[in-house]
Amino acid sequence: MTYDAVVYDLDGTLVRLAVDWDAVASDVADVLRARGVDPQSAGLWGMLELSDETGHRDAVEATITDYEREGARNSDRLTLADGLPHDVPVGVCSLNAEVACRLALETHDLTRSVGPVVGRDSVGSAKPDPEGLLAVVDEMDATPSETVFVGDSERDAETARRAGTDFAWASEFDQRRYRA
Repeated sequence: MTYDAVVYDLDGTLVRLAVDWDAVASDVADVLRARGVDPQSAGLWGMLELSDETGHRDAVEATITDYEREGARNSDRLTLADGLPHDVPVGVCSLNAEVACRLALETHDLTRSVGPVVGRDSVGSAKPDPEGLLAVVDEMDATPSETVFVGDSERDAETARRAGTDFAWASEFDQRRYRA
């Protein structure tokens, strides 16, 4: 099937951010503890949610984003990035901060090949909530039923399902029919 628009996840799909996620989680836990919040055994995304509940989202977000920015500067370009540009609109919907997404795209000379970019901080919710993906689809003047979301995780697949787009695994997506 050919689609009228393609939306990519970023990390693990177009690029691989050079981020030590265990170090990020450790530093985020330290940020919360310094503010009197016990992160208990929460993982990184659990601590991000906890930071929302306790009013410390900005500090936690800044910590994560610092790592992502550096990871974007040192990221590896993946095979799907080599298949851009396409002859249909292309966007990015990511769990990474929007600024890190844009930096990774710039680092790998992909900025001109990608239109709208939505990160976890661009809209009021994060994947698998479909809000970000639908915002990208809307900004491209596409329709969900004629759009494919290409990703590398079950969270991406669930996001696509909730948004009403098709989903393709990054490892299986055939870009040849979209090349400009």
